[in-house]
Parts: sequence; C-alpha cells; structure tokens
Amino acid sequence: MNRILFVCLGNICRSPLAEALFLQEIERLGLDGKYEGASCGTANYHVGDPPDPRTIRNALMNGTTITHVGRQFEEEDFKRFDLILPMDVSNRTHIFRMYGADSQRHKIKLMRTFDVIGTGGDVPDPFNGSEENFQEVYDILSRSVRNLVRVLEGDID
Repeated sequence: MNRILFVCLGNICRSPLAEALFLQEIERLGLDGKYEGASCGTANYHVGDPPDPRTIRNALMNGTTITHVGRQFEEEDFKRFDLILPMDVSNRTHIFRMYGADSQRHKIKLMRTFDVIGTGGDVPDPFNGSEENFQEVYDILSRSVRNLVRVLEGDID
C-alpha cells in the first residue's frame, strides 16, 4: 500500500482538504486498499481540532466531505509514509529543519508539483482570505490530487 501524507502549517485548511480530495478520488477510481492518505501540520496550533469551518463549508459546497482531526508532523512520519506533500516551500523547509530530513528528500515533493496548470509553486494559504480564496485552494488541490493519482497509477509521468 502506498501511503501519502499532505502537510500544511496548522492542518486545518489545505492539508485536510487535500487528504479528503485524495480519499474521494481513490474511492471514485476503486483504488481503496491500494493507497492511504493522511494529513498533518508542521505547527502544533490546532492539534485535536477539526478543520477550519470555512474549509469544511467550501468542501461541502463542492461535494467533498472532510472528516479529520488536526495533528502535528512527527519524525515517525518519514517511516510511515511513502510520499510527503507539503503545501508550500515554507512547510517543506520546516520539515527539513525539524528532523534533518536530507536522507528523506526523495519522499518530499511540493503539492503543486502535480498541478497541471502552471509550474508548481505554493498552494496559497486561505486562512486570512475570503471565500474566493478557499475556492481557489479547492480548485488547485482538486486538479493536483487528480493528477497525483494519475502519476501514482503510472498513467502519466
């Protein structure tokens, strides 16, 4: 089983949405049991909390249900997961600093590496933004997750 971990700062906006979209996509494609998805944050601000209500509301408006409780990234995640997808450069850097993860660098890719629009970069943090920002993040993550699954399945490089 391939285990995928989505990582953002607080684990209440971007990464739980990416996790939910990933789980929805693998279920839609009948790939349950082949992949496992989870999410966490690099900070401990929201450990034990549900996702941001705006993230939940936006996901539901788009047909996606999020069931998640926030947790913080831990060193053991390097052993548990085959692919670690930070939402932005800042969180990727934080992971490297936290655990000296140079030997794990091959497992870590920015989430937008899999976005079919543009050249990658950061998934913007909608926390201080508007409803439109939450929708933009939904659209980015939806595209990126669909493409991620295609890459995992060997449909594209």
